[in-house]
Amino acid sequence: MPLRHTKIVATLGPASSSAEVLGRMIDAGLDVARLNFSHGSADEHRARAKLVRELALERERPVGLLGDLQGPKIRIGKFAQGKITLERGQKFVLDVRCPVGDETRVGLDYPDLPRDVRPGDVLLLDDGKIRLQVDYVAGDRIHTTVLVGGVLSDHKGINRQGGGLSAPALTAKDMEDIRLAAEIGVDFLAVSFPKNAADIYMARQLMRAAGGHALIIAKIERIEAVQNLEEILQASDGIMVARGDLAVEVGDATVPALQKKMLRLARERNRLAITATQMMESMIESPVPTRAEVSDVANAVLDGTDAVMLSAETASGRYPVETVEAMHRVCLEAERSQESSLDRELLDRVFTRIDEAIAMSAIWTGWHLRVKAIAAMTQTGATAQWMSRINCGVPIFALTPDEHTRNQMTLYRQVTPILVSQLHQDRDEMLWEAEKILLERGIVAYDDLIALTIGEPIGVPGGTNTLKIVRVGQTLRASVPPV
Repeated sequence: MPLRHTKIVATLGPASSSAEVLGRMIDAGLDVARLNFSHGSADEHRARAKLVRELALERERPVGLLGDLQGPKIRIGKFAQGKITLERGQKFVLDVRCPVGDETRVGLDYPDLPRDVRPGDVLLLDDGKIRLQVDYVAGDRIHTTVLVGGVLSDHKGINRQGGGLSAPALTAKDMEDIRLAAEIGVDFLAVSFPKNAADIYMARQLMRAAGGHALIIAKIERIEAVQNLEEILQASDGIMVARGDLAVEVGDATVPALQKKMLRLARERNRLAITATQMMESMIESPVPTRAEVSDVANAVLDGTDAVMLSAETASGRYPVETVEAMHRVCLEAERSQESSLDRELLDRVFTRIDEAIAMSAIWTGWHLRVKAIAAMTQTGATAQWMSRINCGVPIFALTPDEHTRNQMTLYRQVTPILVSQLHQDRDEMLWEAEKILLERGIVAYDDLIALTIGEPIGVPGGTNTLKIVRVGQTLRASVPPV
Protein backbone atom coordinates (compact mmCIF):
# COMPACT_ATOMS: atom_id res chain seq x y z
CA MET A 1 0.00 0.00 0.00
CA PRO A 2 1.38 3.47 -0.87
CA LEU A 3 2.51 5.38 2.20
CA ARG A 4 -0.19 7.85 3.25
CA HIS A 5 0.59 10.70 5.66
CA THR A 6 -2.97 11.61 6.72
CA LYS A 7 -4.60 9.06 9.02
CA ILE A 8 -8.10 7.60 8.65
CA VAL A 9 -10.42 7.22 11.64
CA ALA A 10 -13.54 5.10 11.08
CA THR A 11 -16.48 4.51 13.42
CA LEU A 12 -17.43 0.92 14.18
CA GLY A 13 -21.07 -0.14 14.24
CA PRO A 14 -23.45 -2.81 12.93
CA ALA A 15 -22.06 -2.47 9.38
CA SER A 16 -18.42 -2.93 10.42
CA SER A 17 -18.33 -5.29 13.38
CA SER A 18 -17.70 -8.58 11.62
CA ALA A 19 -14.16 -9.92 11.33
CA GLU A 20 -14.49 -10.09 7.53
CA VAL A 21 -15.56 -6.46 7.03
CA LEU A 22 -13.30 -4.98 9.70
CA GLY A 23 -10.33 -6.92 8.36
CA ARG A 24 -10.94 -5.53 4.88
CA MET A 25 -11.23 -2.01 6.33
CA ILE A 26 -7.81 -2.42 7.98
CA ASP A 27 -6.38 -3.72 4.71
CA ALA A 28 -7.92 -0.71 2.93
CA GLY A 29 -6.09 1.72 5.21
CA LEU A 30 -7.94 2.11 8.53
CA ASP A 31 -5.58 3.64 11.12
CA VAL A 32 -7.83 4.29 14.14
CA ALA A 33 -11.13 2.60 15.04
CA ARG A 34 -13.70 4.78 16.82
CA LEU A 35 -16.01 3.37 19.49
CA ASN A 36 -19.00 5.71 19.74
CA PHE A 37 -20.30 5.47 23.32
CA SER A 38 -23.51 7.26 22.25
CA HIS A 39 -24.62 3.93 20.76
CA GLY A 40 -24.20 0.29 21.69
CA SER A 41 -23.73 -1.59 24.94
CA ALA A 42 -20.57 -2.00 26.99
CA ASP A 43 -20.27 -5.62 25.87
CA GLU A 44 -20.52 -4.59 22.22
CA HIS A 45 -17.71 -2.08 22.68
CA ARG A 46 -15.56 -4.67 24.47
CA ALA A 47 -16.10 -7.17 21.64
CA ARG A 48 -15.28 -4.62 18.93
CA ALA A 49 -12.14 -3.46 20.71
CA LYS A 50 -10.96 -7.06 21.13
CA LEU A 51 -11.59 -7.77 17.46
CA VAL A 52 -9.64 -4.70 16.36
CA ARG A 53 -6.63 -5.74 18.44
CA GLU A 54 -6.77 -9.33 17.13
CA LEU A 55 -7.07 -8.35 13.46
CA ALA A 56 -4.33 -5.72 13.76
CA LEU A 57 -2.02 -8.29 15.37
CA GLU A 58 -2.72 -10.80 12.58
CA ARG A 59 -1.80 -8.21 9.98
CA GLU A 60 1.19 -6.85 11.94
CA ARG A 61 -0.30 -3.41 11.41
CA PRO A 62 -0.99 -1.05 14.34
CA VAL A 63 -4.56 0.21 14.66
CA GLY A 64 -5.44 2.69 17.41
CA LEU A 65 -8.66 2.75 19.43
CA LEU A 66 -10.60 5.97 20.07
CA GLY A 67 -13.41 6.04 22.64
CA ASP A 68 -15.87 8.88 21.99
CA LEU A 69 -18.02 10.04 24.93
CA GLN A 70 -21.65 10.94 24.35
CA GLY A 71 -21.57 14.15 26.38
CA PRO A 72 -24.60 16.23 27.39
CA LYS A 73 -26.51 15.78 24.14
CA ILE A 74 -29.87 17.39 24.91
CA ARG A 75 -32.67 15.48 23.26
CA ILE A 76 -36.43 15.50 23.02
CA GLY A 77 -38.43 12.50 24.21
CA LYS A 78 -40.46 10.12 22.10
CA PHE A 79 -43.76 10.41 20.25
CA ALA A 80 -46.73 8.05 20.44
CA GLN A 81 -46.40 7.35 16.71
CA GLY A 82 -42.62 7.69 16.51
CA LYS A 83 -42.72 11.00 14.65
CA ILE A 84 -44.85 14.04 13.87
CA THR A 85 -44.93 16.81 11.24
CA LEU A 86 -44.60 20.43 12.35
CA GLU A 87 -45.91 23.30 10.22
CA ARG A 88 -44.55 26.84 10.08
CA GLY A 89 -46.41 29.13 12.53
CA GLN A 90 -47.67 26.22 14.63
CA LYS A 91 -47.47 26.39 18.44
CA PHE A 92 -45.43 23.64 20.06
CA VAL A 93 -44.45 22.92 23.67
CA LEU A 94 -41.29 21.34 25.05
CA ASP A 95 -42.45 19.84 28.34
CA VAL A 96 -40.04 18.24 30.83
CA ARG A 97 -42.92 16.25 32.37
CA CYS A 98 -44.46 14.96 29.14
CA PRO A 99 -44.05 11.13 29.00
CA VAL A 100 -45.17 10.62 25.38
CA GLY A 101 -45.38 13.37 22.76
CA ASP A 102 -47.92 14.28 20.10
CA GLU A 103 -48.51 17.10 17.58
CA THR A 104 -48.71 19.69 20.36
CA ARG A 105 -45.91 18.80 22.77
CA VAL A 106 -42.97 16.51 23.50
CA GLY A 107 -40.81 15.62 26.49
CA LEU A 108 -37.20 16.60 27.29
CA ASP A 109 -34.32 14.58 28.73
CA TYR A 110 -32.67 17.70 30.19
CA PRO A 111 -34.79 19.22 33.00
CA ASP A 112 -32.74 22.44 33.23
CA LEU A 113 -33.48 23.57 29.68
CA PRO A 114 -36.46 25.76 30.71
CA ARG A 115 -34.09 27.73 33.00
CA ASP A 116 -31.52 28.17 30.19
CA VAL A 117 -33.75 29.83 27.60
CA ARG A 118 -35.47 33.21 27.29
CA PRO A 119 -38.27 34.58 25.08
CA GLY A 120 -36.88 35.24 21.62
CA ASP A 121 -34.28 32.46 21.75
CA VAL A 122 -34.20 30.14 18.73
CA LEU A 123 -33.95 26.40 19.39
CA LEU A 124 -32.55 24.16 16.67
CA LEU A 125 -33.73 20.54 16.53
CA ASP A 126 -32.37 17.65 14.48
CA ASP A 127 -29.13 19.48 13.52
CA GLY A 128 -31.02 22.63 12.60
CA LYS A 129 -33.63 21.06 10.31
CA ILE A 130 -36.39 22.21 12.69
CA ARG A 131 -36.34 25.75 14.19
CA LEU A 132 -38.48 26.88 17.11
CA GLN A 133 -38.68 30.38 18.60
CA VAL A 134 -39.29 30.61 22.34
CA ASP A 135 -42.46 32.59 23.18
CA TYR A 136 -42.37 32.21 26.95
CA VAL A 137 -41.44 29.76 29.69
CA ALA A 138 -43.95 28.54 32.25
CA GLY A 139 -42.44 26.28 34.92
CA ASP A 140 -41.15 23.15 33.21
CA ARG A 141 -42.72 24.04 29.86
CA ILE A 142 -41.17 25.98 27.00
CA HIS A 143 -43.84 27.44 24.70
CA THR A 144 -42.62 28.00 21.16
CA THR A 145 -43.66 28.91 17.63
CA VAL A 146 -42.39 26.86 14.69
CA LEU A 147 -40.18 28.95 12.39
CA VAL A 148 -39.08 26.08 10.14
CA GLY A 149 -41.17 22.93 10.14
CA GLY A 150 -40.73 19.38 8.94
CA VAL A 151 -40.77 15.81 10.20
CA LEU A 152 -39.59 15.45 13.82
CA SER A 153 -38.93 11.97 15.19
CA ASP A 154 -38.00 10.46 18.56
CA HIS A 155 -34.92 11.56 20.55
CA LYS A 156 -33.63 14.25 18.17
CA GLY A 157 -31.04 16.66 19.57
CA ILE A 158 -31.64 20.28 20.64
CA ASN A 159 -29.24 23.23 20.45
CA ARG A 160 -29.76 26.89 21.22
CA GLN A 161 -28.67 29.19 18.43
CA GLY A 162 -25.58 30.99 19.69
CA GLY A 163 -24.89 28.38 22.38
CA GLY A 164 -24.91 29.13 26.09
CA LEU A 165 -26.64 26.05 27.51
CA SER A 166 -25.43 25.19 31.01
CA ALA A 167 -25.25 21.40 30.64
CA PRO A 168 -21.97 20.03 32.08
CA ALA A 169 -19.54 18.40 29.65
CA LEU A 170 -19.30 15.14 31.62
CA THR A 171 -22.51 13.37 32.54
CA ALA A 172 -22.94 10.38 34.87
CA LYS A 173 -23.01 8.15 31.77
CA ASP A 174 -19.75 9.69 30.53
CA MET A 175 -18.05 8.95 33.85
CA GLU A 176 -19.12 5.33 33.59
CA ASP A 177 -17.95 5.20 29.97
CA ILE A 178 -14.54 6.57 30.96
CA ARG A 179 -14.14 3.58 33.27
CA LEU A 180 -15.15 1.31 30.38
CA ALA A 181 -12.68 3.06 28.06
CA ALA A 182 -9.87 2.52 30.58
CA GLU A 183 -10.81 -1.14 30.94
CA ILE A 184 -10.80 -1.62 27.15
CA GLY A 185 -7.48 0.21 26.90
CA VAL A 186 -8.40 2.87 24.34
CA ASP A 187 -5.52 4.94 23.04
CA PHE A 188 -7.55 8.16 22.68
CA LEU A 189 -10.55 9.54 24.57
CA ALA A 190 -12.72 12.15 22.83
CA VAL A 191 -14.59 14.51 25.19
CA SER A 192 -17.86 15.81 23.75
CA PHE A 193 -19.09 19.39 24.25
CA PRO A 194 -16.30 20.71 26.51
CA LYS A 195 -16.62 24.41 27.33
CA ASN A 196 -13.21 25.11 28.84
CA ALA A 197 -9.94 23.62 30.06
CA ALA A 198 -11.53 22.47 33.34
CA ASP A 199 -13.69 19.95 31.44
CA ILE A 200 -10.57 18.46 29.85
CA TYR A 201 -8.66 18.31 33.14
CA MET A 202 -11.58 16.49 34.76
CA ALA A 203 -11.75 13.91 31.96
CA ARG A 204 -8.00 13.31 32.22
CA GLN A 205 -8.18 12.87 36.00
CA LEU A 206 -11.06 10.40 35.68
CA MET A 207 -9.20 8.43 33.01
CA ARG A 208 -6.01 8.26 35.10
CA ALA A 209 -7.99 7.30 38.23
CA ALA A 210 -9.54 4.42 36.26
CA GLY A 211 -6.07 3.20 35.26
CA GLY A 212 -6.17 4.42 31.64
CA HIS A 213 -3.47 6.32 29.77
CA ALA A 214 -5.42 7.56 26.75
CA LEU A 215 -4.58 10.85 25.06
CA ILE A 216 -7.42 13.33 25.58
CA ILE A 217 -9.06 14.78 22.45
CA ALA A 218 -11.36 17.81 22.90
CA LYS A 219 -14.29 17.91 20.47
CA ILE A 220 -14.89 21.53 19.45
CA GLU A 221 -18.65 21.76 19.00
CA ARG A 222 -19.80 24.53 21.36
CA ILE A 223 -19.44 28.25 20.81
CA GLU A 224 -17.85 28.46 24.27
CA ALA A 225 -15.18 25.99 23.13
CA VAL A 226 -14.34 28.24 20.17
CA GLN A 227 -14.03 31.21 22.52
CA ASN A 228 -11.80 29.20 24.89
CA LEU A 229 -9.84 27.39 22.17
CA GLU A 230 -6.39 28.41 23.40
CA GLU A 231 -6.90 27.09 26.93
CA ILE A 232 -8.54 23.91 25.63
CA LEU A 233 -5.57 23.29 23.32
CA GLN A 234 -3.24 23.78 26.28
CA ALA A 235 -5.15 21.30 28.42
CA SER A 236 -5.72 18.59 25.79
CA ASP A 237 -3.56 16.35 23.61
CA GLY A 238 -5.54 17.24 20.52
CA ILE A 239 -8.83 18.51 19.13
CA MET A 240 -11.57 17.21 16.90
CA VAL A 241 -13.23 19.70 14.54
CA ALA A 242 -16.75 18.33 15.11
CA ARG A 243 -18.49 20.23 12.35
CA GLY A 244 -22.05 18.97 12.92
CA ASP A 245 -23.00 20.47 16.28
CA LEU A 246 -20.52 23.30 15.77
CA ALA A 247 -22.33 24.42 12.61
CA VAL A 248 -25.64 24.39 14.46
CA GLU A 249 -24.27 26.70 17.16
CA VAL A 250 -22.16 29.14 15.12
CA GLY A 251 -23.83 28.90 11.70
CA ASP A 252 -22.74 26.70 8.80
CA ALA A 253 -21.07 29.53 6.85
CA THR A 254 -18.67 30.16 9.75
CA VAL A 255 -17.35 26.60 9.97
CA PRO A 256 -14.86 26.46 7.02
CA ALA A 257 -12.80 29.40 8.28
CA LEU A 258 -12.97 28.07 11.85
CA GLN A 259 -11.76 24.68 10.63
CA LYS A 260 -8.69 26.24 9.01
CA LYS A 261 -7.94 28.30 12.11
CA MET A 262 -8.27 25.31 14.46
CA LEU A 263 -6.04 23.07 12.33
CA ARG A 264 -3.39 25.79 12.13
CA LEU A 265 -3.44 26.44 15.89
CA ALA A 266 -3.26 22.71 16.66
CA ARG A 267 -0.10 22.37 14.56
CA GLU A 268 1.46 25.47 16.10
CA ARG A 269 0.71 24.24 19.65
CA ASN A 270 2.00 20.70 18.93
CA ARG A 271 -1.45 19.16 19.27
CA LEU A 272 -3.23 16.50 17.21
CA ALA A 273 -6.20 17.41 15.02
CA ILE A 274 -9.04 15.31 13.60
CA THR A 275 -11.50 16.68 11.03
CA ALA A 276 -14.92 15.04 11.36
CA THR A 277 -18.58 14.94 10.36
CA GLN A 278 -20.20 14.20 6.99
CA MET A 279 -16.90 13.89 5.14
CA MET A 280 -18.31 11.21 2.82
CA GLU A 281 -21.94 11.21 3.92
CA SER A 282 -23.32 10.15 0.54
CA MET A 283 -21.40 6.86 0.77
CA ILE A 284 -23.85 5.67 3.42
CA GLU A 285 -25.95 4.71 0.39
CA SER A 286 -23.61 5.20 -2.59
CA PRO A 287 -20.46 3.25 -3.57
CA VAL A 288 -18.76 6.47 -4.72
CA PRO A 289 -18.40 9.90 -3.05
CA THR A 290 -19.66 13.16 -4.48
CA ARG A 291 -17.18 15.61 -6.00
CA ALA A 292 -17.92 18.03 -3.17
CA GLU A 293 -17.01 15.36 -0.58
CA VAL A 294 -13.74 14.62 -2.40
CA SER A 295 -12.89 18.33 -2.27
CA ASP A 296 -13.84 18.51 1.41
CA VAL A 297 -11.49 15.67 2.37
CA ALA A 298 -8.70 17.01 0.16
CA ASN A 299 -8.97 20.50 1.65
CA ALA A 300 -8.69 19.11 5.18
CA VAL A 301 -5.53 17.26 4.11
CA LEU A 302 -4.08 20.41 2.54
CA ASP A 303 -4.91 22.35 5.72
CA GLY A 304 -2.70 19.96 7.70
CA THR A 305 -5.18 17.79 9.62
CA ASP A 306 -3.66 14.70 11.27
CA ALA A 307 -6.70 12.60 10.49
CA VAL A 308 -10.02 12.58 8.67
CA MET A 309 -12.92 10.76 10.30
CA LEU A 310 -15.85 8.65 9.07
CA SER A 311 -18.99 8.26 11.18
CA ALA A 312 -22.24 6.75 9.87
CA GLU A 313 -20.48 5.96 6.59
CA THR A 314 -18.70 3.00 8.22
CA ALA A 315 -20.89 2.44 11.31
CA SER A 316 -24.19 1.84 9.51
CA GLY A 317 -23.56 2.52 5.81
CA ARG A 318 -23.79 0.02 2.97
CA TYR A 319 -20.20 0.48 1.79
CA PRO A 320 -17.81 0.71 4.79
CA VAL A 321 -14.81 -0.84 3.00
CA GLU A 322 -15.31 1.17 -0.19
CA THR A 323 -15.55 4.36 1.88
CA VAL A 324 -12.17 3.75 3.53
CA GLU A 325 -10.69 2.93 0.12
CA ALA A 326 -12.07 6.15 -1.37
CA MET A 327 -10.78 8.26 1.51
CA HIS A 328 -7.35 6.62 1.16
CA ARG A 329 -7.21 7.54 -2.55
CA VAL A 330 -8.27 11.14 -1.95
CA CYS A 331 -5.74 11.67 0.85
CA LEU A 332 -2.90 10.27 -1.25
CA GLU A 333 -3.71 12.49 -4.22
CA ALA A 334 -4.03 15.60 -2.06
CA GLU A 335 -0.69 14.86 -0.39
CA ARG A 336 1.04 14.50 -3.77
CA SER A 337 -0.02 18.01 -4.69
CA GLN A 338 1.00 19.53 -1.36
CA GLU A 339 4.03 21.79 -1.41
CA SER A 340 6.37 21.86 1.58
CA SER A 341 6.56 25.14 3.48
CA LEU A 342 9.41 23.98 5.67
CA ASP A 343 11.59 27.08 5.42
CA ARG A 344 8.72 29.40 6.27
CA GLU A 345 7.43 27.25 9.14
CA LEU A 346 10.82 26.94 10.83
CA LEU A 347 12.09 30.46 10.20
CA ASP A 348 10.73 32.15 13.34
CA ARG A 349 10.44 29.05 15.52
CA VAL A 350 11.98 29.16 19.01
CA PHE A 351 13.00 25.83 20.53
CA THR A 352 12.68 25.38 24.29
CA ARG A 353 13.39 21.65 24.57
CA ILE A 354 16.32 19.53 23.43
CA ASP A 355 14.12 16.81 21.92
CA GLU A 356 12.18 19.45 19.97
CA ALA A 357 15.42 20.95 18.64
CA ILE A 358 16.67 17.51 17.55
CA ALA A 359 13.30 16.73 15.91
CA MET A 360 13.32 20.00 13.95
CA SER A 361 16.97 19.47 13.00
CA ALA A 362 16.10 16.04 11.61
CA ILE A 363 13.23 17.51 9.58
CA TRP A 364 15.34 20.39 8.27
CA THR A 365 18.38 18.26 7.44
CA GLY A 366 16.32 15.42 6.01
CA TRP A 367 14.42 17.74 3.70
CA HIS A 368 17.48 19.56 2.40
CA LEU A 369 19.55 16.37 1.96
CA ARG A 370 16.55 14.57 0.40
CA VAL A 371 16.91 11.59 2.74
CA LYS A 372 14.85 8.49 2.00
CA ALA A 373 13.42 8.28 5.52
CA ILE A 374 13.65 9.66 9.04
CA ALA A 375 13.78 7.06 11.83
CA ALA A 376 13.04 8.25 15.36
CA MET A 377 13.93 5.92 18.22
CA THR A 378 11.40 7.03 20.81
CA GLN A 379 10.10 5.91 24.19
CA THR A 380 7.09 8.23 24.51
CA GLY A 381 6.51 9.32 20.91
CA ALA A 382 7.30 12.97 21.69
CA THR A 383 10.09 13.28 19.12
CA ALA A 384 7.89 11.80 16.39
CA GLN A 385 5.05 14.13 17.35
CA TRP A 386 7.29 17.19 17.04
CA MET A 387 8.36 16.00 13.60
CA SER A 388 4.78 15.36 12.49
CA ARG A 389 3.80 19.01 13.01
CA ILE A 390 5.87 20.10 10.00
CA ASN A 391 5.09 19.01 6.44
CA CYS A 392 8.47 18.02 5.01
CA GLY A 393 7.43 15.31 2.55
CA VAL A 394 9.88 12.83 4.10
CA PRO A 395 8.31 9.70 5.63
CA ILE A 396 8.88 9.39 9.38
CA PHE A 397 9.23 5.98 11.02
CA ALA A 398 8.90 5.94 14.80
CA LEU A 399 10.52 2.90 16.41
CA THR A 400 9.45 2.24 19.98
CA PRO A 401 9.60 -0.69 22.43
CA ASP A 402 6.37 0.53 24.10
CA GLU A 403 3.17 -0.94 22.62
CA HIS A 404 1.00 1.80 24.12
CA THR A 405 3.20 4.50 22.54
CA ARG A 406 3.09 2.63 19.21
CA ASN A 407 -0.72 2.64 19.24
CA GLN A 408 -0.97 6.34 20.11
CA MET A 409 1.30 7.26 17.21
CA THR A 410 -1.27 5.80 14.78
CA LEU A 411 -2.86 9.28 14.80
CA TYR A 412 0.31 11.26 14.07
CA ARG A 413 0.42 12.71 10.56
CA GLN A 414 3.37 11.45 8.41
CA VAL A 415 4.41 8.94 11.12
CA THR A 416 4.50 5.17 10.66
CA PRO A 417 4.93 3.53 14.09
CA ILE A 418 6.93 0.31 14.40
CA LEU A 419 7.17 -1.83 17.53
CA VAL A 420 10.72 -3.01 18.31
CA SER A 421 12.29 -4.94 21.16
CA GLN A 422 14.82 -2.93 23.13
CA LEU A 423 17.59 -5.50 23.07
CA HIS A 424 20.49 -3.09 23.17
CA GLN A 425 21.67 -0.44 25.61
CA ASP A 426 24.39 0.88 23.30
CA ARG A 427 23.50 3.83 21.05
CA ASP A 428 25.32 2.62 17.95
CA GLU A 429 23.82 -0.87 18.26
CA MET A 430 20.33 0.61 18.51
CA LEU A 431 20.90 2.78 15.43
CA TRP A 432 22.27 -0.21 13.54
CA GLU A 433 19.16 -2.19 14.57
CA ALA A 434 16.92 0.59 13.23
CA GLU A 435 18.82 0.58 9.94
CA LYS A 436 18.34 -3.20 9.63
CA ILE A 437 14.58 -2.93 10.29
CA LEU A 438 14.13 -0.32 7.56
CA LEU A 439 16.12 -2.50 5.14
CA GLU A 440 14.23 -5.70 5.98
CA ARG A 441 10.87 -3.98 5.50
CA GLY A 442 11.87 -2.65 2.10
CA ILE A 443 11.51 0.95 3.25
CA VAL A 444 15.06 1.82 2.22
CA ALA A 445 17.74 0.25 0.03
CA TYR A 446 21.51 0.08 0.26
CA ASP A 447 23.22 3.46 -0.21
CA ASP A 448 20.03 5.44 0.56
CA LEU A 449 20.56 8.36 2.91
CA ILE A 450 18.55 8.28 6.17
CA ALA A 451 18.31 10.44 9.30
CA LEU A 452 18.25 8.72 12.71
CA THR A 453 17.42 10.24 16.10
CA ILE A 454 17.97 8.69 19.52
CA GLY A 455 18.46 9.66 23.14
CA GLU A 456 21.11 8.82 25.71
CA PRO A 457 20.93 7.25 28.16
CA ILE A 458 18.85 4.68 26.27
CA GLY A 459 15.24 4.23 27.41
CA VAL A 460 14.86 7.55 29.25
CA PRO A 461 11.58 9.27 28.24
CA GLY A 462 12.01 12.69 26.62
CA GLY A 463 15.76 12.22 26.28
CA THR A 464 16.26 12.46 22.50
CA ASN A 465 19.54 14.33 22.08
CA THR A 466 21.29 12.85 19.04
CA LEU A 467 20.85 13.17 15.26
CA LYS A 468 22.87 10.99 12.92
CA ILE A 469 22.87 11.00 9.10
CA VAL A 470 24.00 7.69 7.58
CA ARG A 471 24.15 5.99 4.21
CA VAL A 472 22.31 2.69 4.46
CA GLY A 473 24.55 -0.36 4.54
CA GLN A 474 27.83 1.30 5.48
CA THR A 475 27.56 0.23 9.11
CA LEU A 476 26.37 -3.23 8.12
CA ARG A 477 29.17 -3.76 5.61
CA ALA A 478 31.74 -2.42 8.08
CA SER A 479 30.58 -4.94 10.68
CA VAL A 480 31.25 -7.91 8.38
CA PRO A 481 34.87 -9.19 8.78
CA PRO A 482 36.92 -9.54 5.57
CA VAL A 483 37.24 -13.02 4.11
